[in-house]
Amino acid sequence: MPHDILVLTEAELRKAVRLDLEAIGVVESAFAALASGKVVMPPILSLEIAEAHGEVDVKTAYIPGFDGFAIKISPGFFDNPKIGLPSLNGLMILFSAKTGLVEALLLDNGFLTDVRTAAAGAVAARHLAPSKVTTAGVMGTGLQARLQILAAHQVRPFERVLVWGRDAAKAAACAAGIAGDLGIEARPESDPARLVGESQLVVTTTPARQPILEAEWLHPGLHVTAMGSDQEGKNEIEPAALARADLYVADRVSQCEKLGELAAAIAAGAWSGGRPPELGEIVAGLTQGRTSDDQLTICDLTGTGAQDTAIATFARQRALTSGAGTTIQS
Repeated sequence: MPHDILVLTEAELRKAVRLDLEAIGVVESAFAALASGKVVMPPILSLEIAEAHGEVDVKTAYIPGFDGFAIKISPGFFDNPKIGLPSLNGLMILFSAKTGLVEALLLDNGFLTDVRTAAAGAVAARHLAPSKVTTAGVMGTGLQARLQILAAHQVRPFERVLVWGRDAAKAAACAAGIAGDLGIEARPESDPARLVGESQLVVTTTPARQPILEAEWLHPGLHVTAMGSDQEGKNEIEPAALARADLYVADRVSQCEKLGELAAAIAAGAWSGGRPPELGEIVAGLTQGRTSDDQLTICDLTGTGAQDTAIATFARQRALTSGAGTTIQS
């Protein structure tokens, strides 16, 4: 028997979904659900196509109480810009959790991933950053650098932003974009140690495979969110930093042990802290987060399928409310 499938383009999704407090709340609820132990979330399926300098990640999760579950397919082919194509694209497929039938095709080209990743950074800042942040720093100059700052500002309204990148021109452009987005001071900073030293909140957003943030730069009253390490071999934070922190938090321990900053710390023999808490456990009140403004905290975000199911469900609801999309029959 034919059934209806809602098809949403990137343009339609951009009109329906914004990086706002509601989207941040949706992602926060996905973290809380993870802490319940009832979410079914298999390991990330990762495929490397070395000949084309490409990789594909597949993430999914079933969250009890949700009507559907999403499967997200995220290709990254990093030579594409040489031939005039974007390096990242992808889509999400939303299935009924009752029948398994396809309910929606979200042709977002990575937009929803960008939103939920930035929202996850805001959740980390909400629960782990000092109560007052005057200066935020971001390491990296791409889209996620801007979005992470835009999201974090909604939960910790800082007054100044410092931007570091290997390319000074890109750092300047990123800072100008942030200043335009938020209407606050934002400037490039050529010295990463000074950026860290002057900030109370730092977000790392790079695909680095050698640390860009050194342990000796860390100081009391700092929170660091590392979100760039989402593939084996990536590493933004010097391994010794994790042991130096008063509190290190993983989004999903089993993933961070393989893909995140925790993997690098374990490989270097710099981690002996046992199982760290997960962000969802702190969100749900099962584990204590930051207890004083002078603590040093680090959060390791590798991205979870639960976030994808949450944001895909949210996007479909927003689209149905506004009448967006095209309905086709299978």
